[in-house]
Amino acid sequence: MSAEDALAIYLAPNPFVDSDHPAVVAYAERHRAAGGEVATAVALYHAIRDGFRYSPWGVSLEPEAFRASAVAQRTYEEGGHCIDKALLLAAAARAVGIPSRLHFANVRNHIGTARLEELLGTDLLVFHGYTELWLEGRWIATTPAFNRQLCAYLKVPPLEWDGRSDAVFQAFSPDGQRFMEYVDDHGSFPDVPYAMMISEWKKHYPALRDGGAWPRAS
Repeated sequence: MSAEDALAIYLAPNPFVDSDHPAVVAYAERHRAAGGEVATAVALYHAIRDGFRYSPWGVSLEPEAFRASAVAQRTYEEGGHCIDKALLLAAAARAVGIPSRLHFANVRNHIGTARLEELLGTDLLVFHGYTELWLEGRWIATTPAFNRQLCAYLKVPPLEWDGRSDAVFQAFSPDGQRFMEYVDDHGSFPDVPYAMMISEWKKHYPALRDGGAWPRAS
């Protein structure tokens, strides 16, 4: 199998990474940068990181909510959670010819999630999502979840990315406090593994069992 054939699945649109949707194509083209794929990938990263506020509240369990095209049409205030933003980055990258995939892991975020953890019934954030892009012959990971304004509120630096090295959440805040701890790795996927994600959420989150809904901010 050629390298092109191996990457084909990561360039093709699919139900959740709907990179051929007009809203995704338009979004990607608005942020295409001069200077090639790396420059465009970095421009898309920053646009998505700071263009939609991060919100872990009121996550829908319906498959229709997990489409990149739906995220692309949201306002800053409507925002999205980590999967939403990783999904849009993956789809926008494919729309401009950059192979992409989604990576999922269980993490513990030690800053700013106490209320959410209380309502979900665990300190584990299950199926945290980030994006991997094929750039300059290798997969590079990046996490566009936390917008600059939120980072300022949490007193942690925003995660920067140069398109040439992995940029996942830093393990410690500047004052040495533990920030993000990766616990379990679910691996990489060309699309959102929806059934697996919902199953893992219900397994780990007592609040979602027996038909419960994701908590909303009070």
